[in-house]
Amino acid sequence: MDEIELYLEEARELMAKAIGHVNHELTKIRAGKANPSMLDGIQVSYYGATSPLNQVSSITTPDPRTIFIKPWEKNLIQEIEKAIMNANLGLNPQNDGQQVIINVPMLTEERRKQLVKQVGHECEQGKISIRNVRKETNESLKKIKGVSEDDIKNAEEQVQKFTDEYILKIDALMKKKEGEIMTI
Repeated sequence: MDEIELYLEEARELMAKAIGHVNHELTKIRAGKANPSMLDGIQVSYYGATSPLNQVSSITTPDPRTIFIKPWEKNLIQEIEKAIMNANLGLNPQNDGQQVIINVPMLTEERRKQLVKQVGHECEQGKISIRNVRKETNESLKKIKGVSEDDIKNAEEQVQKFTDEYILKIDALMKKKEGEIMTI
């Protein structure tokens, strides 16, 4: 495999990672339905260290509006409640002495619009990442010694095709997520 193909392969992999990151970030944005992934990223203080919530408890959704968080140890209940409040997700945890219960409220029109903006922001960050990969790859291609200008030009066109393809994928993700949020 020559140097140009290596750069093209690397560009494609980095663009695919950008899509994966955007997709992961979008799963954290709730669409009105209870989902354990809404709590991804929440860290709980556990014996002086911070641990992800899903490593100190089981998280279940018995119905579309409720999340149950059952900690492995009961003394974690207050820590879990505090961590959820500090995460600023608009969720109000309660406990029954055994587990933390979160009732996921219906989204208001205003909150839906905020979430759509957040989706737009995450998708724009993904597009910026993809365009940065294009820029860096094109700069690297121009530095290759002993390759014809036509080969460089063809490689740059290929990078642009990848860029267009992955930006379309982000647009599709954005449209799908906005649809989920705006569906009542």
